[in-house]
Amino acid sequence: MRSDPQEYQLAMPGTLEGVVSLLARQPNIWMPLAGGTDLMVLYAAGKLSARKLVSIWNLPELRGFEVLPDEIRIGAGCTYSELRHNEIVAREFPLLASAAAWTGGIANQNRGTLGGNIVNASPAADSLPALLVYDAKLVLVSVRGEREVPYVQFHLDYKRHTLAPDELIRAIRLPRKYAEYFSFARKVGARQAQAISKVCIAALGKIVHGVIEDVSIALGSVAPVPLRLGATERVLVGRKAEPALAGLARQTVAPQIRPISDIRSTTQYRSAVAANLVEEFVETLCTRAGRP
Repeated sequence: MRSDPQEYQLAMPGTLEGVVSLLARQPNIWMPLAGGTDLMVLYAAGKLSARKLVSIWNLPELRGFEVLPDEIRIGAGCTYSELRHNEIVAREFPLLASAAAWTGGIANQNRGTLGGNIVNASPAADSLPALLVYDAKLVLVSVRGEREVPYVQFHLDYKRHTLAPDELIRAIRLPRKYAEYFSFARKVGARQAQAISKVCIAALGKIVHGVIEDVSIALGSVAPVPLRLGATERVLVGRKAEPALAGLARQTVAPQIRPISDIRSTTQYRSAVAANLVEEFVETLCTRAGRP
């Protein structure tokens, strides 16, 4: 059953101040609408419960990239297409650029926003594991001002997060410190393009004098939230980089994840693939360390 447009109201304040003021006056009543790549699917299917929508599309305060000496600040309203074509993102944050390229087709990439992907809070979202390994911080805004939340603390459970009813994500901050890191990303889906992940991984590793100095590993579609594999990271850091570590890392994966069976895959398949991907990352990282 399709939705009836007469049952919905759309407000377009046109400024960030106007939007957050509306959210403050009537919290939990107005739902922000950015690119609409998720909400309009629900609307078309007659499943969008929110009847009052407030547009945050193209708000100048939520757009653009601010490049500072030690970080890049990405507006929450930036689209996947903008992420793909930004030179700093492509060069210094290739995992995020890859995730943007994996997300839907060109039409979705032109409309879908990074902030919307975060708030939608799907554990299968392609960009979220990349944000985890890059130690992203979220800048949240309301009429009370701004506050920052480490992205790793943002998701609480499936489709639940720490964003207050009167808040928006204003920007995503990424530290510019990964130039010497090895980047690894894989997405396993039903087909090569325009597929929701069965499992995806984003990982970074830094080796100094043959020893793993730092490592970050995150998985999608294996738990109610995008997941950072802290136990695996702790096992690896400080050890000599040798291929035998890959098997050890693999053994740490299963206790940390909670994959489900659904229309796209099974618990058993996701568990096996997650372990395979972590093993492949560590093996590749250590093999690269042994090259002249």
